[in-house]
This record gives sequence, C-alpha cells and structure tokens, in this order.
Amino acid sequence: MNNTMIKVDNLTYEYTNNEDKTNIALDNVSLEIEKGEFVVVLGHNGSGKSTFAKHINALLLPTKGNIYVNGMNTQDEEKLWDIRQTAGMVFQNPDNQLVATIVEEDVAFGPENQGIEPKEIRRRVDRALEIVEMTKYKEHAPHLLSGGQKQRIAIAGVLAMNPECIVFDEPTAMLDPSGRIEVMNTIKKLNKEEGKTIVHITHYMDEAVEADRIIVMEEGKVVLEGTPKEVFSQVDKMKEYGLDIPQVTELSYKLRSEGIELPLDVLTVEEMVKLI
Repeated sequence: MNNTMIKVDNLTYEYTNNEDKTNIALDNVSLEIEKGEFVVVLGHNGSGKSTFAKHINALLLPTKGNIYVNGMNTQDEEKLWDIRQTAGMVFQNPDNQLVATIVEEDVAFGPENQGIEPKEIRRRVDRALEIVEMTKYKEHAPHLLSGGQKQRIAIAGVLAMNPECIVFDEPTAMLDPSGRIEVMNTIKKLNKEEGKTIVHITHYMDEAVEADRIIVMEEGKVVLEGTPKEVFSQVDKMKEYGLDIPQVTELSYKLRSEGIELPLDVLTVEEMVKLI
C-alpha cells in the first residue's frame, strides 16, 4: 500500500518574462507528502510556493523533473482528468471560483461536469455544505455572502468532487480576520475529520502552527522543513528568509534575550500561559 500522495522529483520550472529573460521559479525541488498529512508551505512572494501549488493540479507542467499525484505523473496527458479529480484546488479569490447564482448550484457544478448521476450529486452537495457548515445558505446568492462564506462555498464545490487531496493556494489572503478563522477551521476539519491530505500555501505564520509539517521555500528552493516546533524555533533563520514567526514564539524569543528561561518552541497562547 503506497502511502505517498504527492512525490516531487527534481522539479524545475522556468518561465520567460516580458524581456525574454528566463526566470527559475522552482529550482530542483524534491519532496514527498504523505496521505492524510496536513502540510503548510510558507514563503514570501516570489518564493515559488504558488508555482509549486499549480504543479500539483497540473495547471503548470515541469520544465525538468516530475511530480506524481497518487502515483500518476502530471505530464501524462491521459491521466490529467484523474489527477484533477484526486487533487482539488482552492484559490485566493473566491469570486473567481463561483460560477452559479445560487449556492447549491455552484457546489453541484463540479460533479455535474464529472457526469455523476443527479441523486449522487444531491447527496454530495448536501454533504459538502454540511462539512463547511453552510447548509442554511444553500438557496442564497453567492455574491451576497461574506468573503469567508464565499471561500467556504468554493471549498464545498471542490469537496463535492470528492478529491483525496486539496491544495489551498493562499485561500485566506483576501479575507478579514473572522473570514480567515472560518476558513482555517474548515481546513483543519477536512484534515482531521474527513482525512483529506491538505497542502496549504500561505504567508500567514499563525496558519502554519497546526500543521503536521511545514515546508519553507525561498527563491524556488526548499530551505527549511520540519514540524511547526522545529521550524519556528529557528527564529534567526526564519527572519533571514524575511518571514515572521507566530507572535507567541516571538514573545518567548524576546523574553529569552532578557534572560528569562523559556523554550523557543512555544507556539500557542495556551502553552505560553502554562509556562508563565
């Protein structure tokens, strides 16, 4: 039984900019993501993290190297449909993902395109809306919802297609704090309760705290990798890559520099309260 959901093998992606200059967005990246894992990919703009996300769903194809989704090579055209069924994608702007004028029709759009029979579509739509806690809005117009609610509808639309893995490409970047919390709670629930493999691309450090593993990218390379505690305790390194650390970790870092003995891997307010 193969337990690998995504295998990235010496993946390089080059693109040509307006001045015909070749830029390397991904530089010989190799990594694996296990089934059921919750992985957060961090990096500031231009680090290659969104380019990486688009390779999982075969929206982009490698210049060199390969990426396998549940054993299928994204460069195998015959497998394209299956790959996109396996790895669903949720983007930054929910408005670009909503296609219908009524919430439940929007959620049904994917499975309808998959040619699934109406009774099964009904079941999937109801289940997807239940998971994202948007059942009571099923007859609403999506454009009247808040940003966080729209993003949860977009997630329900992906869920209705029943993917094993969901890639979130900065899904909270355009949301207010309460919308971000709604979406993060949904993502955690998909992982913990529905057993979905999650690849979450973000630049918000506090969203990475609950991941099983963090991958930090810089200039198209993986520069750091480990559990949240392993990654965030390397404060100086994170700062060197221009990344923040969770506020609580920052506080513990500052208290340590004042001579107060605290561990460096404090990630949550609860842990900090206990220690103090």
